[in-house]
Amino acid sequence: MLESIPEDLLFSFLDNPYESLILVDEQGIIRFMSQSNEGFSPITIKNSVGRHISEVRPQTRMTRVLKTGKAEIGRSMVLNNKERVVARIPLFKDGRIIGAMGKLLFMNPKKMKQIYEQIDCLKNQIDYYKSELSQSYGISYTFKNVIGKSPAITRCKELAQKVAESDSSVLITGESGTGKELFAHSIHQISRRRKHHFVRVNCASIPGELIESELFGYEPGAFTGANKKGKAGKFELADQGTIFLDEIGDMPPLLQVKLMRVLQEKEIERLGGKPQKVNFRVISATNWNLEKMVKEKKFRLDLYYRLNVFVITLPPLREIKEDIPEIFHHFLKELNRGNRKTKISVSDQAMATLKNYAWPGNFRELRNIAERSLILCNNDTIEMNDLPISVFKKPDMPIQEEPVGNSLKEIMQNTEKRAIENALKQAENNRVIASSLLKIHRTGLYQKMRKHKIS
Repeated sequence: MLESIPEDLLFSFLDNPYESLILVDEQGIIRFMSQSNEGFSPITIKNSVGRHISEVRPQTRMTRVLKTGKAEIGRSMVLNNKERVVARIPLFKDGRIIGAMGKLLFMNPKKMKQIYEQIDCLKNQIDYYKSELSQSYGISYTFKNVIGKSPAITRCKELAQKVAESDSSVLITGESGTGKELFAHSIHQISRRRKHHFVRVNCASIPGELIESELFGYEPGAFTGANKKGKAGKFELADQGTIFLDEIGDMPPLLQVKLMRVLQEKEIERLGGKPQKVNFRVISATNWNLEKMVKEKKFRLDLYYRLNVFVITLPPLREIKEDIPEIFHHFLKELNRGNRKTKISVSDQAMATLKNYAWPGNFRELRNIAERSLILCNNDTIEMNDLPISVFKKPDMPIQEEPVGNSLKEIMQNTEKRAIENALKQAENNRVIASSLLKIHRTGLYQKMRKHKIS
């Protein structure tokens, strides 16, 4: 391989002006000295080659390196009344020392000290970034954590697994407690970015005056009270990975403009810094109706279209009641781990009560009730009296106005129509819940809705 290097190139490498090289054989005889050594000793370079190193430099430690076989790197020595940094390295072949190399760096130790301080500063920054990332990661989930086999949940999982293959922006909508963050984690975990960072940002929890610096970071001294070392923003930490913008509907209008530019240009700018490119995938989530917010001028239309390239709407728990038994048992098993030896079951009456409840708090509320019931139950079966009173309450029906009509038939028809409309309103247009409130079959509800022309 060395034979392929041109002789003049190899010699220029050995005789470069930025470092002084000396080669000695195993006896300590000088075999090569670069021209930059000239003037460091009373003997010229031409007369030095072939002499013992101790003759040319009486204070040399090269002989010690030949004897011990241990390198000495980073030591300082005084040459021409100036401190220099030296490296002495033993050379081996087939396990035995055949010589040594002395390398004199023409650098003042004060300059070296500055470099070490810069390295130390970078190390502190890396430690800081690691701390920030550990706080941003939270708990990682996968689709194994998505419990349920109902058609609605199955469809959501299929959509999420499909979009995970791309880099498209994803908007996850749904009521509070429906598992939006769980789906965001799961999409990241099976995407091609899974080996990189998943950084979560709760847009509702960061004060408005701090959210810009949190998202985009800042340089040292960018503002009063700023960290002396500066700070990387969430987008910078998410480079090559995924950034999850939770509660995106709560983002201040002024920041929506900057976010739009970042999503469009894939470029961020720290406060007090210069623009820099970042490569990220954005997943956002909200329980707000963004379309309505756009109409009310509370959310930018262009940002809305940038975020909702692919929309996944998670169903509330009241629409997937067939999944409640499996999810509830999953929570019990998770909460019971390490506390009890026996398996906890749920009585039929208790489970029927859970399935009939409206679940305004969705999965989060169901988990809380599972934890409470696990604490209260005296045996290995959760009974009715282990459940909170709230699950037994049914929302009051709206006060109905006096029925309108002259004949009994008209009064009965109007009363029936109003009862159906009230039930649908109370059930938020969920026909399964509405038919349950009216205590009629779902097919019968559809027939009556067509009869009364209720859409």
